[in-house]
Amino acid sequence: MNAVQILLASRLMKRRILIRFQSNDRPTVPLGSRILTDPAKVYEHNMWDHIEWTEEEEAIAREKTTENSSVKVQLEDQVKYESQASKYWNNFYKTHKNKFFKDRNWLLREFPEILPFGLQTKEEKGKLSWDHVKTNATDSFSKIHCPALPKGVESCKNDSVGDCAYSQSEISSGDNQHTKKKRREAAKTQLFPGSHATFRILEVGCGAGNSVFPILNALKNAPETFLYCCDFASGAVELVKSHSAYSPAQCSAFVHDVCDDGLSYPFPDGILDVILLVFVLSSIHPDRMQGVVNRLSKLLRPGGMLLFRDHGRYDLTQLRFKKGCCLSENFYVRGDGTRAYFFTKGEVHDMFHQAGLDEKQNLIDRRLQVNRKEKVRMHRVWIQGKFQKPLHSFHNDSDDLIPGVSAG
Repeated sequence: MNAVQILLASRLMKRRILIRFQSNDRPTVPLGSRILTDPAKVYEHNMWDHIEWTEEEEAIAREKTTENSSVKVQLEDQVKYESQASKYWNNFYKTHKNKFFKDRNWLLREFPEILPFGLQTKEEKGKLSWDHVKTNATDSFSKIHCPALPKGVESCKNDSVGDCAYSQSEISSGDNQHTKKKRREAAKTQLFPGSHATFRILEVGCGAGNSVFPILNALKNAPETFLYCCDFASGAVELVKSHSAYSPAQCSAFVHDVCDDGLSYPFPDGILDVILLVFVLSSIHPDRMQGVVNRLSKLLRPGGMLLFRDHGRYDLTQLRFKKGCCLSENFYVRGDGTRAYFFTKGEVHDMFHQAGLDEKQNLIDRRLQVNRKEKVRMHRVWIQGKFQKPLHSFHNDSDDLIPGVSAG
């Protein structure tokens, strides 16, 4: 295979990977399909999707946030909420256990990328054509196969997206293939939880497991997958581990502070296919958010996805805060000491772009929640995004055979 053929094969591989995540347009099904067309029927359902705000409604929301942020929390208390954040979340889980949040069964509809190829939801299977993806009938899910490699180049062992892409990088690098092979074999001797898996997921801020267990249920027939989940509240992690559906063979729950850049994860960098960041980043001080996203980006393999959902600007929750609860602009503390930030679409774009991730989806999800008994209308706003690590993200590190894993 000459250089031109290698280049074409690499471009084809990139196209194969990206096509799964072509979701720039607002999807009807994942973000809801109940549209209010007749205002007279507004109280017929509890929730309406894709609500467009009037200029007057947005002006009222802006006025409310200006008012409730006019009195800031005293500086010494702000320091306390930051330094003792884990204590407040531990108290939260000690009080509520796993009874506060409902299981997020909606995750797999809105984020089908959580599942490996072949385990997508029915909606995802019907939406995309996979003529270019070959299915290995002996496996529990489909895989993308690498193009033929030149003689002397080791083939991809697990056919996963990141390893295939890295093999193409090895071809074009001109490095000594014998040395590469030795380093790869040495790297594979470094065992860690989930090292056997070919598809790895991390949920950041797992709480009591309201995302963990719906995902594990969907993955129960996919033994080559592995789910990591972490939270900096030890009480939350214990709730996950004590759950009857928790299985150390397919899941590893651990305590971790994502704001501590010097704290290592129990697995190497560059091996994750999916990172789930749902209603977590908003609880972190705005000054520390970019560092968190930068660190998470390093955990993804090339082609891997970071899936994001969180509070949007002028959500009902933000408007309900009273004076004296505002820590800084659009950042508030609740009565229990936990905190919440409210994002704009532009802020989310800039943050993940600076972390080196490509935007595949970035949506404002506006809904109208209705109390039919009290005849009350409440605007809900969330931000949802999908961000992919480019296939060329190897940082010119020729010593890493598996991205982020040093052969030593």
